[in-house]
Amino acid sequence: GINAEYGMGIRSSLEDSGILKTFITQQGIKTTTPEEQTKITNQVTGQIGWRRDGIKYRRNELFLDVLESVNLLMNAQGKVLSAHVSGRVVMRSYLSGMPECKFGMNDKIVADNKDKDNAAEVARKKTNSIAIDDCTFHQCVKLSKFESERSISFIPPDGEFELMRYRTTKDISYPFRIIPLVREKGKTKMEIQIVLKSNYRAALLGQKIEVKIPTPVSTAGVNLLCNKGRSKYKSSDNAVVWKIRRLAGLKEAQLTAEIELLPSSDNKKWQRPPISMNFETPYAPSGLKVRYLKVFEPKLNYSDRETVKWVRYIGRSGLYETRY
Repeated sequence: GINAEYGMGIRSSLEDSGILKTFITQQGIKTTTPEEQTKITNQVTGQIGWRRDGIKYRRNELFLDVLESVNLLMNAQGKVLSAHVSGRVVMRSYLSGMPECKFGMNDKIVADNKDKDNAAEVARKKTNSIAIDDCTFHQCVKLSKFESERSISFIPPDGEFELMRYRTTKDISYPFRIIPLVREKGKTKMEIQIVLKSNYRAALLGQKIEVKIPTPVSTAGVNLLCNKGRSKYKSSDNAVVWKIRRLAGLKEAQLTAEIELLPSSDNKKWQRPPISMNFETPYAPSGLKVRYLKVFEPKLNYSDRETVKWVRYIGRSGLYETRY
């Protein structure tokens, strides 16, 4: 009697939660693939499909990378025309047993962009939190907990996985600003001056910096002068490429390009394509910060304090352009 009741209990709770509905159709029972069968079994029995039992490590470690790509289009006067950051939180977990992890960040997730609540906006600025426009999580994240407590709770897969993806459009910290100045000297000469400013904290170092400055198709020769890094004219790309290995925060670098142009019978004005940039920074341009990363393992009795945790922030350029 107990077993039957227990069976009925499971069944009714499953029907409530809609799990049974996924594989019982109007025509009776649908044939399922082995993958679907495993998924259904996992849902019914509460097993975790992404992690096996009995994992053991001598040293419990967690590596967390916040990887962001910052995209910007700015006009010559420094006005932002469009911008967004797309980010990923990637984790490598080497933890024994079946650990429960809790991850917290400085987010105020904006589910509805139309709700421009001023008080909330002021509060957000005060607490230094970031507004995330949208995000998606790995299947291991307990979404009900996220919706009720705003905490990201999960039992991680073993090894590397992507915990979440997100996108932000507000309060982005732009690592670099380009200030261009163009002087046309008659029909056959042109001078482009570029000031590159780093906007991050003085203690940080931007790396792998590359500025690409388009030049007219009629360019005959280019004379270059820069006070940092190296620059050269690449005729195959119709561009000047300026490379700086690393640059500290709150610094300026300058480049001057004197361009000689071939006399052209074509009276069409040169449509200046934007100046583009590549770079890497050791912080997240969205402002995302990891507030905490906690680990609980009820059976094996190792504590959160005994777990070694590493957090890294890497910001990279997406499409990062300045018109001139």
